[in-house]
Amino acid sequence: MSVETTGASSADHWSPAAVSALNAEYAPLHFDERIRKLYRDFSPDKVLVTSSFAATSAYFLHIISRIRPQQPIAFVDTGFHFPETIAYRDHLVELFGLTVMDLRAEDWKHEFTAKEKTYENDPDFCCTINKIEPLDSIKPDYDVWVSSLMHWQSDHRATLEIFEERRGILKFNPMLDVTREQRDAYIAEHQLPFHPLVARGYSSIGCAHCTVPGEGRSGRWVGKPKTECGLHL
Repeated sequence: MSVETTGASSADHWSPAAVSALNAEYAPLHFDERIRKLYRDFSPDKVLVTSSFAATSAYFLHIISRIRPQQPIAFVDTGFHFPETIAYRDHLVELFGLTVMDLRAEDWKHEFTAKEKTYENDPDFCCTINKIEPLDSIKPDYDVWVSSLMHWQSDHRATLEIFEERRGILKFNPMLDVTREQRDAYIAEHQLPFHPLVARGYSSIGCAHCTVPGEGRSGRWVGKPKTECGLHL
C-alpha cells in the first residue's frame, strides 16, 4: 500500500475503513518490518517520532536509529523532568547519533503551572499545558505519528491497535504486541542503558512532581485516578 498525501494532515481523510485496511496489512508483520514498511508507504519527512526518554527508551530509539538514522526525535520537555531524564536524553543522543527536537509550552503558560502547582491540584490541566499543547502544535506538519506503546503497559494501552486516527493525526503503534520479555531480551542482547532511576525502583518515569518508585505505572500520579498524561488518549 503506497500512501501519498498533500496539504493538511492525512488524518483528514483516514476513514475507519482505511485505518482498518492498514491494520490488516501491517498486523501479520514483525514490528521491525512494520517500521520499515511505514517509511516505504509514507513520506519519511512526514513521519513524527516521539520519545519520553524514560525508563527503557533506549530500546525503541536503538531500533529507530538503525532503521532510519536521520529520523528526528521529538521530546516534550515539560520543564518538570528529573535531571536524570535530561542526562539520559543527552547520553542517548550521543550514543545513537540522534537529532532531538525539544518541544515546550509557551513560557508564560509553563510559569503559571509552576507558580500555581497545577501538577498537584489539576494534573490533567498541567499535562495539557506542558505536554499536549506543545505536541499538538507540530502535528499539522506530519501525516503519521510513531510511538513505542505496548499492550502490557496499561489497561488503556491494551485496547490500542497498530493504526488509529487519534487527536487529529494517524497514530502508528508498531510495537504493541512486543512482550516485556522480548523487550528485555533485546535490551540485554544489545547492552542498552536503562534510565538511571530504574535502578532506584522507578519503572515508569514522567515529571518529577508526579512520579515515585513503583512497578509498572503504579508510581505515576499516586493517589489520583489519572494513569495517562493524555498524549496517547
